[in-house]
Amino acid sequence: MRISKYAAIDIGSNAVRLFVSNVIEQKNKPTLFTKNAMIRVPIRLGQDTFSHGSIGMPNQQRMIDAMHSFKMLMNIHGVSHYMACATSALREAKNGKQLIKKIKKETEVEIELIDGSREAEIIAMTDLYDIMEPQKAYLFVDVGGGSTELSVILNEKTVASKSFKIGTVRLLNKMVKDSELKAYKNWISKHTKSIDHISVVGSGGTINKVFKMSGTKIGRPLSYMLLSEQYEFLKRRSQKELLIDLKLNPDRADVIAPAVHIYLLAMKYSGANEIFVPKVGLADGMIKLLYKELH
Repeated sequence: MRISKYAAIDIGSNAVRLFVSNVIEQKNKPTLFTKNAMIRVPIRLGQDTFSHGSIGMPNQQRMIDAMHSFKMLMNIHGVSHYMACATSALREAKNGKQLIKKIKKETEVEIELIDGSREAEIIAMTDLYDIMEPQKAYLFVDVGGGSTELSVILNEKTVASKSFKIGTVRLLNKMVKDSELKAYKNWISKHTKSIDHISVVGSGGTINKVFKMSGTKIGRPLSYMLLSEQYEFLKRRSQKELLIDLKLNPDRADVIAPAVHIYLLAMKYSGANEIFVPKVGLADGMIKLLYKELH
């Protein structure tokens, strides 16, 4: 048996995460990937990009500090390989590429800018398909701070995928166009109307938090009715109640209701009456992709 450690740095529009995974290789057995550590820092890059078109100096410095810290933590954990990916906030920022070069120069951390299709491809590297039943249809919905990725999966194969500029930070700042929301609904309806029974698979930190709050048993789906009730409950709560009573982080409290709304729209326009919430995401896919590329 051989154990090594890989790391994934997921630079999103709402937060930046460092995920450290144990990679356990055994003779004549599948390689195991287990969580070692997860560090999440609330650098809301999307607030800058979607409001001003570029990353301001305060968040530039926070990013540099975060990458310095992540590099030190990777050294402490004994990480042998890492992958860092940035999504819509850095991709759309006028100074995004410039900031990536600055980070590389000051911290030696290399960051890859990825688009929606690349993000969907990386997420597909996870154990996502392990939870899906053959011959069944699923609509995969990954809600981030800046964008939402959709994939229609039939017989364990992705038959259609699309990225929309609909994310929690954009919604919070009232920066999602009506035309984009309409396109989102129409795309879902068009690509699922011929499917009799479809389930939604939700990915993202917010839906994981809502799932945990619901008390639903792991592996069981949330019903459309239950998620709707959760949405109405969250909408009625004040910021103080979300922070104190529900113990949400400040950067999660203000986006949790908008995020649930995006998932509900996906369920409504696909005709799905349940949503599965596996604990997988971009960081998990990055670890698997890294391993595949090295072996």
